[in-house]
Amino acid sequence: MKKSKLNNKTILITGANAGIGKDTARQLALLKTTKKVYLACRNKDKAVIAKRELEEITGRFIFEIVIMDVTSPDSVRKAVKQLNEAIDAVILNAGGVGGKTPRKLTKEGVTTITAVNLLGHVVLVDELLKEDKLNNVVLYASSEAARGIKQTGMKRPDLKDSSVAEFEAVFNGELFGDKFDPLQVYGVVKYGGTLWMSYMARKYPSIKFISVSPGGTRGTEGMNDLPFVKRILFKYIGMPVFMPLMGLSHKLSKGAERFVDSINNDALQSGVFYASKENVLTGPIVDQSRIFQDLKNEVYQNNANEAIRRFIN
Repeated sequence: MKKSKLNNKTILITGANAGIGKDTARQLALLKTTKKVYLACRNKDKAVIAKRELEEITGRFIFEIVIMDVTSPDSVRKAVKQLNEAIDAVILNAGGVGGKTPRKLTKEGVTTITAVNLLGHVVLVDELLKEDKLNNVVLYASSEAARGIKQTGMKRPDLKDSSVAEFEAVFNGELFGDKFDPLQVYGVVKYGGTLWMSYMARKYPSIKFISVSPGGTRGTEGMNDLPFVKRILFKYIGMPVFMPLMGLSHKLSKGAERFVDSINNDALQSGVFYASKENVLTGPIVDQSRIFQDLKNEVYQNNANEAIRRFIN
């Protein structure tokens, strides 16, 4: 890896107690340039275990726990207030298909799947900026699902006009009616989040905002949220057996490596969504607007941003 001009010594990762978030923390600790890694986690007991394991694995005692539930804006605001220093790079990793109640509305009026993948992260970035605690980079963990994954049956987001009203209906679930398939909804929410990031890149040119997919990563916690049959098919049959042969999945460490490399890669441009080439979920990352041109539509970016903010008190 080439030395980055960004000088990311202090990094905060949401959803850091397991899966990609935890391995991202591990890999960051192996870099001499990393001085502190904040593990932003919802559950304190799990965070403590993860911190101890990371210290044992890496031999470094640079991990600090931040209790943060990204489904709760109040929890996010409280966590940011308690930070005693500015963060160089933020990795918005927490996400998934919404657990057992993906369609349940939070008190802010968004679905659980929207809250965990997007709303809490919007609040986190806003609060860090407001408190002058964000220095260099924001990385949003997006997904190839945001541009469609034909081989896995995840359709490309097919909105009528990507208006503010339509994005509102995505975020509160009304758009999907009785056809609320968490896997498909996940892709559309990630699409909205990716557009929000591109908007932020234009609004704050001094900060790099990049969306990066970890690719088809085996061993992620998000698979545990799927309905039983789909979980078995994806986690124990598709991901480890068939999908690697088709270029549709790689090791968890590869997914985490994308995040680590990306926050330190000066060649990646702010406002761009980087993920796998079309028809695969592994290998080198490329600008996704070459595959799905709606991603670079500034009107859509503005609309997604305005829509999600309508749910923030």
